Amino acid sequence: MRFWLRNEEMALEEMVQRLNAVSQDADEIMHQDIAPLCAADIEDQLKKQFAYLSGGRGQDGCPVITFPDYPAFSEIPEKEFQNVLTYLTSIPSLQDTGIGFILVIDRRQDKWTSVKASVLRIAASFPGNLQLVLVLRPTGFLQRTLSDIAFKFNRDEFKMKVPIIMLSSVPELQSYIDKTQLTEDLGGTLDYCHSRWLSHRTAIESFALMVKQTAQMLQSFGTELAETELPNDVQSTSSILSAHTEKKGKMKEDMMLALKEGHTILESIREPLAKNPEYSLNQDQLDNQTTVQRLLDQLGETEAAFDEFWAKHQQKLEQCLQLRNFEQNFREVKAILDVVSERLSAFTDVGNSYAHVEHMLKDLASFEEKSNEAVEKARALSLEGNQLIQSKHYAVDSILPKCNELQHLCDEFTAEMSRRRNLLHQSLELHSLLEKSMKWCDEGIYLLASQPVDKCQSQDGAESALQEIEKFLDTGAKNKIQELNKVYKEYESILNPDLKEHVQKVFQKQESMEEMFQKRQVSLKKLAAKQTRPVQPVAPRPEAFTKSPCPSPGLRRASENSSEGNAPRRANYRRAKSEMSDVQQGRSGSMMGDEENLAILRRHVMNELIETERAYVEELLCVLEGYAAEMDNPLMMHLISPALQNKKDVLFGNMEEIYHFHNRIFLRELENYIDYPELVGRCFLERMEDFQIYEKYCQNKPRSESLWRQCSDCAFFQECQRKLDHKLSLDSYLLKPVQRITKYQLLLKEMLKYSKNCEGAEDLQEALTSILGILKAVNDSMHLIAITGYDGNLNELGKLLMQGSFSVWTDHKKGHAKVKDLARFKPMQRHLFLHEKAVLFCKKREENGEGYEKAPSYSYKQSLNMTAVGITENVKGDVKKFEIWYNAREEVYIIQAPTPEIKATWVNEIRKVLTSQLQACREASQHRALEQTQSLPLPTSSNTSPSKNQTKNVKKLEERKTDPTSLEGYVSSASVPKNPDKSKGWTKTSYSLDAAEDNDGWSSTEEPLNSSDAEEEGGAGPRKLVPGKYTVVADHDEKGGPEALAVKSGDIVDLLHEGEEGLWFVKNLTTLKEGWVPASNLLALIGNSKSAQSLSSSESGTGSTFLSSSSSCSESCNATFSDIKG
Repeated sequence: MRFWLRNEEMALEEMVQRLNAVSQDADEIMHQDIAPLCAADIEDQLKKQFAYLSGGRGQDGCPVITFPDYPAFSEIPEKEFQNVLTYLTSIPSLQDTGIGFILVIDRRQDKWTSVKASVLRIAASFPGNLQLVLVLRPTGFLQRTLSDIAFKFNRDEFKMKVPIIMLSSVPELQSYIDKTQLTEDLGGTLDYCHSRWLSHRTAIESFALMVKQTAQMLQSFGTELAETELPNDVQSTSSILSAHTEKKGKMKEDMMLALKEGHTILESIREPLAKNPEYSLNQDQLDNQTTVQRLLDQLGETEAAFDEFWAKHQQKLEQCLQLRNFEQNFREVKAILDVVSERLSAFTDVGNSYAHVEHMLKDLASFEEKSNEAVEKARALSLEGNQLIQSKHYAVDSILPKCNELQHLCDEFTAEMSRRRNLLHQSLELHSLLEKSMKWCDEGIYLLASQPVDKCQSQDGAESALQEIEKFLDTGAKNKIQELNKVYKEYESILNPDLKEHVQKVFQKQESMEEMFQKRQVSLKKLAAKQTRPVQPVAPRPEAFTKSPCPSPGLRRASENSSEGNAPRRANYRRAKSEMSDVQQGRSGSMMGDEENLAILRRHVMNELIETERAYVEELLCVLEGYAAEMDNPLMMHLISPALQNKKDVLFGNMEEIYHFHNRIFLRELENYIDYPELVGRCFLERMEDFQIYEKYCQNKPRSESLWRQCSDCAFFQECQRKLDHKLSLDSYLLKPVQRITKYQLLLKEMLKYSKNCEGAEDLQEALTSILGILKAVNDSMHLIAITGYDGNLNELGKLLMQGSFSVWTDHKKGHAKVKDLARFKPMQRHLFLHEKAVLFCKKREENGEGYEKAPSYSYKQSLNMTAVGITENVKGDVKKFEIWYNAREEVYIIQAPTPEIKATWVNEIRKVLTSQLQACREASQHRALEQTQSLPLPTSSNTSPSKNQTKNVKKLEERKTDPTSLEGYVSSASVPKNPDKSKGWTKTSYSLDAAEDNDGWSSTEEPLNSSDAEEEGGAGPRKLVPGKYTVVADHDEKGGPEALAVKSGDIVDLLHEGEEGLWFVKNLTTLKEGWVPASNLLALIGNSKSAQSLSSSESGTGSTFLSSSSSCSESCNATFSDIKG
């Protein structure tokens, strides 16, 4: 740093010296020190030409000033006369003026009186040294004679420091001054043009003034640059560098203009030479040329000195900017490294099982992959710093320690990561050994339990059992723990108290099992050595022996024996189990921990919950005060970009509402449970509705994210971040609410894990389920707001229950054949939204943008009214498919889910919707039937008179007024639509709820016939078929004869009449085919479904006006949802 400052000071001193020399030369040229006059100042006086400096010289090199014949010489004001003489005498060099001037006064056309006055005036006013005065007297005879006489008698009046010579003619003049030094009007050959001379003098003096001003500006600018202090931040340094560069460019422009002006003057002076090479410049012209050339040379040298100074200054500023960028990047990278190092330090657990350690290794690998980016940035920044050092940066003392620190942090992080990985691999190895040992012990127990007692009484049986035991014990070399101390020593680095206790319990179990084997071996050896009377086996109880999940070969062989050995084997197994009960209890204790340890863990989770909640509240307050409130601060308005004006609600959403809820309510209530962490689930349940505010925040997040991307570079955000001293920008804090609502479910899971047997376990489970439900609702709503093209109001469709992507095939009965065939083979990719009142089919569009802008969009295609929807839960050939059919299978949509689990979830949810609608229809039908019974007269048939059947039906209706499960109602003919096919909620057939459950068919628009109806009517026994229309609930393809009829699930069939041998003649109204079907098959095909026609036929005869209540139910359901189009 000192080296650079010293170099810059030296460059500045050199430039200042050169600039001072230029200023002095310019002053000399303009004679500012003697007579502060310029040609431009007295241009009008010089133009009168009563005196001029022609450039001629006398024999000694004396400058010649000519006073030409000027009639109005006496009328020239004294001031003007003095100015002109002073200026003319100041032009020649000091050397020439020191010799003295020669004055040539031309008065050939004047009178003696004027000559006298002129000579006296010149003698009195001439400011310079005079060497000789030559006067051309009047040429007239009278005036010449008079002048001779007068001059003799008045000689004393003309006494001057130099002699005055009266000349009668020009030739006499040429004897004093060479002809080449006289102008043409004095008979000489000297080329002189007064206007050209005046132009040159004005230009030279103007150029000298320009050079002087340029030198002064350069000097001032150089001083400013040298006195500039280096800023401490990137923005200020960049601004200073830009401002100085701009000023330097202006200085260079001024110098270029000055140089251009000087060359133009030089060309003007040399113009006669360009026209005539033989032309000879007079002395004044030569002096002018020398003067301009000297100024140009000095100006060029000054420019070079300035460029050298500027190069050093610019290099200093650029290196300062590099340093500030390096320091800023260093702070950012170090902060990131500190965070990842802190997170790495949290990987202290060594796991409690093999699967747990595997999961931790995956987490560590994922963390390492994410952290590598930060480490690579740090190494790249260290390399950049070393490059700055190699380029001889002035701040080596500042850069080198930071590079070393970055390298140290990276090496330390890498070493710690490697150490953590090695520890986990050791833990994985140890847990693998422990699990092998436990598995080996379990297999030994099963082996002992599987050896039948009766078989072991014989010598052969005992020897066989001994062989099995010996064979099994041979496998212990690679499965059991050999030496406990060796394990302790080998895995000392990972053995915490819990894990060490676990190892001890496993080893104890292993020793206990081996002791059991030794006792069994002793007993079997005695039996094998001496034949004893076999034990009479007891008849076994009729119960199955529970198989081991890992049966040994001996166990498999024993299972192949007769059932007579089951009871002894079971007794042996129980005995072996009882012998090992202590070991297994110890293992359970080591895995789960005692109640005291669980309480400690619960308190730990509770402390984390409260501490993070407090930090969350503080962060929200910091954002609201440091950013949101500042947007209304008049002093900060000038920093807010136009795109950000009046957008506070868009940027922050309802963050203030979230803050007030957590600060005033939730945090305080959480603190009440600090001593009862297992009961904290109640706190969440009591405030679960308040958490709905997060749905509004998340729905606004895409708009907030988009606005942030547009205005992230705004100076307002940078200033607020600087004031708050935040390392992260605002977008990181705007993500906090989203991160917080997802954090709760993790903490609740942890709390539930340690509270299984506590009082509040059920509340914790319910709270966890509710939080997950809120997260699902938030996620669903994010998808819902992305739907485009839907004309209606999505809120009118009810709550969004499910959403997901599926493959969809369509089958429309009224569609074109080719379209149907194509649809069977090529599925459509659709995103389905299941609402309470409708299911929407949308097409998912491509995802664009970043962050929240990357969310997909959905183009609305169609919707189905849930009051007219049915489902078939299983489709042959694919467990992932199910059907959604509409208007009695006029439209069928085959839906293929990604997995069977997703399919099952959707089917269950749709079933719930249909069931709830069915219950609503039942209640509406019952209510309507009661109203009609009380207010309307009984309807009469159009072709029959009132009969006993009608009386019976009226009686039955009255009896069923109190039956809440009955859906059979009755309405007048005026209430029936003329064209029921056009009413979307209407179906011609009823559908058994029981059959739907048995055959996967569900529809809320079809009337279920209660299975207890027959009992209510007093009947009992098997169901009897009656003619009428039915819905098929299972596929049937009879291949017994040509007259057999094939039907499919969902088809509408009409039972026409019963034939012989239990056959019914049936017409398939869907395919319009007819045929015979056995009655036994019909009962299975139609289940309990019964058509409106058959119901009315069986109860009131033909032509009855009774209708299925499903029609009126659908009508009532559709009354508020008629705008949904299929």
